[in-house]
Amino acid sequence: MSVPAAPPRAQGQPRKAALAAWIGSALEYYDFFIYGSAAALVFPKVFFDESDPADATLLSLATFGVAYAARPVGAFFLGHIGDRLGRRKIMVFTLMLMGLSTFLIGCLPTRSQVGTLAPVLLVLCRVLQGISAAGEQASAGSMTLEHAPAHRRAYFTSFTLSGTQAGQLLATLVFLPIAALPERQLLSWGWRIPFWLSVLVTIAGYVIRRTLHETPEFTRHTRQASAAEGPARLPLAMLLRDHWADTLRVIACSLVASVSTIFTVWALSYATSDAVGMDRSAMLWVGALANLVALGTIPLWAWSADRIGRRPVFLIGAAGSALLMSGYLWAISTGSYPLTFLLGILAFGVVYSAANAVWPAFYGEMFPTRVRLSGMAIGTQIGFAVAGFAVTFAAHFSGPDGDNWGAVALFTAALCVPPVIAALTARETREVPTERLGERRATADEVAAGVRKATV
Repeated sequence: MSVPAAPPRAQGQPRKAALAAWIGSALEYYDFFIYGSAAALVFPKVFFDESDPADATLLSLATFGVAYAARPVGAFFLGHIGDRLGRRKIMVFTLMLMGLSTFLIGCLPTRSQVGTLAPVLLVLCRVLQGISAAGEQASAGSMTLEHAPAHRRAYFTSFTLSGTQAGQLLATLVFLPIAALPERQLLSWGWRIPFWLSVLVTIAGYVIRRTLHETPEFTRHTRQASAAEGPARLPLAMLLRDHWADTLRVIACSLVASVSTIFTVWALSYATSDAVGMDRSAMLWVGALANLVALGTIPLWAWSADRIGRRPVFLIGAAGSALLMSGYLWAISTGSYPLTFLLGILAFGVVYSAANAVWPAFYGEMFPTRVRLSGMAIGTQIGFAVAGFAVTFAAHFSGPDGDNWGAVALFTAALCVPPVIAALTARETREVPTERLGERRATADEVAAGVRKATV
């Protein structure tokens, strides 16, 4: 039986999908990383102030990881809905859930006001953030990939991660004047402001995403008449039956996100601790400048991936991060601001951005339309869950005084090994037409013919 052709792409939809992915990811990760900054600098003294200082920091960083534990659960649910009902519905839902949960964090009472109820409410809001993030990047990546021209998929999908970096940059810039407040004002009301400001971005993202069309590939998929070829009733069952190997590859590749969490949270906590004593605002500027550089390098790495392939670019990012993160942590240990800025920008803004730029295309192209969102969401969120708790493990490995940066550097490098191995075993999909992604039996002649047709 013939398969219905995909509807023609509406004019301007690839760019609009990229913009919707960018602004939604910016909000999601603005919200996510203001929490990270607060967990490193504020929450130990606001929600865990009755504990020993070292234990308070460990407990606060553990709440950062709680959202990553919730993300696989959200991925199973949101992946199923996205492959059944469409990418746009999930993109709107995740945007609103993240905006609401972040605003509520800014309204929470402190431990001195309500006792142990305060950290319980904090963890609950953090879980809601995790569920939201579980579907955000997978739905945005699927949307942009399926709207994009076949020969520019890596470039268009990279806007999802450009939005992520923009969100981290915005979170850092908002937190800079807040962190400069006198400690009494910071701990009483100042830390709440960044969480309340998320409402503005939520409104802007909602307006854009509500007007976005569903993708041509998903529309074609839902129009298939045959019961055997129609929308998967249980995408998870099909994913685990037919695409389990690629799901495992995505899980392994996603461990590279540990570089981001350790850079953003643990390194900030270590640098500003008594063991090193670097200035809080200066270290926030390291993250701000690294993310600013990443806004320029991510589209360049994605442009390269559309020409030389997804695997080589991803491997540069994963293997290079294992080396340069060690250099960055060493630079912090010396207390040298020039070295810390240089290696921080190089490690996170340039090299790690290679993996960041290409993974939405690299992972998404492993799966066919019917299970793409499920495959990306479940695979990435299980890997990201490990990345989230990498901060907690790093705090443990750093020793009782929190100054064993060498152990943390080795731990970070070890987490980059599975992504390298998984990427080496993956198929290169740069030349595969969008409608043939996830298929196993396409001949070289069929692939070449499809690419020529798609790029005319």
